[in-house]
Amino acid sequence: MLTLYPAVDIKDGAAVRLTQGRADAQTVYDDDPVAAAQRFADAGSEWLHVVDLDAAFTGEPKNRHLIERIVQATGCRVQASGGVRSLDDVQASLDYGAERVVIGTMALSDPGFVERLLERVGPKIAVGLDARGTVLQARGWTEEAGDLFEALERFTAMGVPRFVYTDVAKDGMLQGPNVEMLRRVAEATTARVTASGGVSSLEDLRVLATCHERVDAAIVGKALYSGAFGLGEALTAVGADHPS
Repeated sequence: MLTLYPAVDIKDGAAVRLTQGRADAQTVYDDDPVAAAQRFADAGSEWLHVVDLDAAFTGEPKNRHLIERIVQATGCRVQASGGVRSLDDVQASLDYGAERVVIGTMALSDPGFVERLLERVGPKIAVGLDARGTVLQARGWTEEAGDLFEALERFTAMGVPRFVYTDVAKDGMLQGPNVEMLRRVAEATTARVTASGGVSSLEDLRVLATCHERVDAAIVGKALYSGAFGLGEALTAVGADHPS
């Protein structure tokens, strides 16, 4: 079964969606990200993917405290992401109630940081690999940061339990995920893989659910916010139980 992670991307205190990760291509969907998260919880989501975009772009974690409000309001498990630059950042997200923290730019610029985190918090981290083709992107997708498959090999050897793979060219475009590259990523590691970017239809979710045994989760954002399908429909499509 494919686990779905509805995305709650937060910028300046509001729930937004970006196109291809560009800060200047922003749509505000809800002034209250807790309310947005609650709607996903009410529809049956067990997990949420919560991103502090301000921290990702500026390094200032303006929205991290909202994790606590979202966890308390919804009861959902939260995967936190965005601007994680130190052990203190990771610990703050965990202290606010996140169950997993995604490490992006810092993993690429300082792989030793990931080793230290694995020793400290183990399975509570994932490494985010955002790429255009095979070229990794860092710092809010504004800098190139090496080769995707070299990074997969390095972090797999460290024992990273999960990768969150995003095809930057697909993100927010509603053009379908890059399934071929997802399969290549899954074949290059023994870790679990979460797919991110491009989901536009229920059929996309059905394809992801069967594309590779290690691809066991998908982050869904713009398709839900734009009304392409409802979360209840999506959960049904991937065989998940949810409220009627």
